[in-house]
Amino acid sequence: MNSLFLTFALFFGSIPWGYLIGKLKGIDLRKSGSGNIGATNVLRVIGKKEALLTLLLDISKGFIPVILVRYYYPPEQTLVFMGLAGILAILGHCFTPFLRFKGGKGVSTSIGVILAYTPLAGIITVIIWIVIFIIFRISSLSALIAFSLLPLNLFLFNYPDKSIMFTLCIVVIIYIRHLSNIKRLFKGTEPKIGDKK
Repeated sequence: MNSLFLTFALFFGSIPWGYLIGKLKGIDLRKSGSGNIGATNVLRVIGKKEALLTLLLDISKGFIPVILVRYYYPPEQTLVFMGLAGILAILGHCFTPFLRFKGGKGVSTSIGVILAYTPLAGIITVIIWIVIFIIFRISSLSALIAFSLLPLNLFLFNYPDKSIMFTLCIVVIIYIRHLSNIKRLFKGTEPKIGDKK
């Protein structure tokens, strides 16, 4: 049963929704815009409706596996296996085997994971992301700041140490996947949403 749930989390997280939506429009996102298959690049290259659909589907990739574990595992095992399922879903998104292990940045799927895993901290993370985005209009900066504060949110709301450990893993993945964005942020060349190339 353990391997079944974890395999599902990895497989479900690996579905490249942004890429598939792009293909339906005759566009290969890997060769357009930033080259990323996530909602931000879908917004830049295709449009708002497609970006919103990609965002919701990518969030579901993290949310659904974790929720399934929550309801099917006994309470004493739930915390650990929810965390494992969430990490695998995020890794599946970031390194999808369907696209030769080149996937997205992991933000949307990570949001889905934390909304299911630590709902209150997840909602706060989303609010922080929105506030930072409204101020700066830079998607990567919003994600980096919001997820940096995630472990602190868990600590302040007295979540168990295991939860904090798993969210720290998520933060590490987010930062690794955003290394190129971080370099551009320091150089002042990271594009804002709405800027024309």
